[in-house]
Amino acid sequence: MTTERTRAREAERLAQRDRLMLAVLPNIAFDGWTRRALHLAAESVGMKAGAADDLFPRGTIDLIAHFSDWADRQMLEALAGHDGFAELKVREKITLGVRTRLEILEPHRDAERRALAVLSMPGNGVVASRLLYRTVDALWHAAGDVSTDYNFYTKRGLLAAVQGSTLLYWLGDSSERHEASWAFLDRRIANALALGRTAGRASRVGRLVCIPARLAASAKRRCGGRVRSLSPFRARNAPA
Repeated sequence: MTTERTRAREAERLAQRDRLMLAVLPNIAFDGWTRRALHLAAESVGMKAGAADDLFPRGTIDLIAHFSDWADRQMLEALAGHDGFAELKVREKITLGVRTRLEILEPHRDAERRALAVLSMPGNGVVASRLLYRTVDALWHAAGDVSTDYNFYTKRGLLAAVQGSTLLYWLGDSSERHEASWAFLDRRIANALALGRTAGRASRVGRLVCIPARLAASAKRRCGGRVRSLSPFRARNAPA
């Protein structure tokens, strides 16, 4: 009973945070990711400023982290409801996942751009790497990844490079229906797959692969060694 009550409280708190964060988004263009934007959003949904501060005690950084978490959850929900997703090849699942998340962010491109600007500031690197790790880890879980060896980190490191570069390209893309971004994504996925296949045979490339893999491992440690499940897909712990 206690566990059920705890889960109910957590679900209620998550719903409150989602509601408030979504109310913040229209204010980002004017006030940025600030506590002022948070308080204006609270007022718009009939919430006291103190209650809003309780939901996002660190203000800006908590709001941005929740925005990323919300986008991850929306992405995974969309993938879970995608007809024929289970029958897709792994490459197709990953490509669809990256694209789906960007499409979810389409109405909030300015908010995402401003969020990246905040995350690039000194002192926010740990949060930035943690959020990126959670996104790529969720994507690999959704794609059915069951690796438990070094490939666990290699896959996430390579996908982190794809995710990050595609996001930046997409933010500056003015092509019709973002066709240039999807072509860019396909090229980055192909490059990542080629690098992954070569890693086991060429020591020079193998050393390069270590770089993103170490970044993924570092981000995993910064998450406390355990990644919280975000989705209807089965979650599991990363290998130690």
